[in-house]
Order: sequence, then structure tokens, then C-alpha cells
Amino acid sequence: MRFLYDEEPFMNKTDFYQSMLGQVKAIISGEKDLIANMGNISAILFNAFDDVNWAGFYRMVDNELVLGPFQGQVACIRIPVGRGVCGTAVSEKQVQLVADVHQFAGHIACDASSNAEIVIPVYQNNEVIAVLDIDSTTIARFDEEDKVGLQAIVHALESEIA
Repeated sequence: MRFLYDEEPFMNKTDFYQSMLGQVKAIISGEKDLIANMGNISAILFNAFDDVNWAGFYRMVDNELVLGPFQGQVACIRIPVGRGVCGTAVSEKQVQLVADVHQFAGHIACDASSNAEIVIPVYQNNEVIAVLDIDSTTIARFDEEDKVGLQAIVHALESEIA
């Protein structure tokens, strides 16, 4: 597994996420359009890692998740709340950090090459309005540092659309 921060000899994972957060804040600052911001965040995240095969958002529409802006492989278009990793993140209203998606009961395989996944709910007015979903071909790709770093990026998005 290689991270773009590996190319910077003195940048650790925390600094890497701080750098990405700075990029996200700079590009979405003052922009209230949720779709535009999701599109740019997806691009930043997808291009930040070489072992991520999908990075993007699903939006809540009529009580189900509907595909939003993303980068990567073709994706499922609709996901019911409570199904799969994304639907579970919405129903439980908490981050889902899945080391091996093949061990996750009810996993929806949109891309057979995905092995690990992290999903972070996006809130507006205390309601889940979307999820950030990132898939990797590497088992156990995501850890607590990724969770914290990605939550900070989601919080930056939430503050722009508030």
C-alpha cells in the first residue's frame, strides 16, 4: 500500500490529512452548492491514494441513497437505507469502517475488486443527507487515522452547506 504522502519524506498520515483538508477548504470555501462541493471533494480524495478504486457520495433522496458525484469505477445507483455498508451508515448514523467487505453481512458488491470500505455520514440540520463512501482494493486499507481525517473533511463540507 502506498500513500501520496509517502512521496514526501517527512509527511506522516496526520499531516497528509491536514494537507488534504486544506485543499478541500480552499476549493469549497464560500460555495454553498452541495453537488459542486461533493464533486471536488471526490476528485481530491480519489487522486490522493493509489489503492482506492472509488471515492464519492451517495445522497439521500426520497428515503434512499442515490448515487452522487464520484470518481472511480461504475457504481450502484440506488441503495436502500439499512442495506450494505452505505445504507448501514445511514440507519446507524455512524461511520462504518470495514476491513474486509466480504465479511460484512449484506455487503452490496458494486465493484468486485473492492475489499475494504469506509463510509462517513454527512449531516445537515441533524439529519443524514448523504454519505461519503471510499472503497479500496486493499484489505484493511482504512484505520482510525483515516476515519478522523475523513471526518474532518466531511465536517468542512457540512460547515459550507449549513
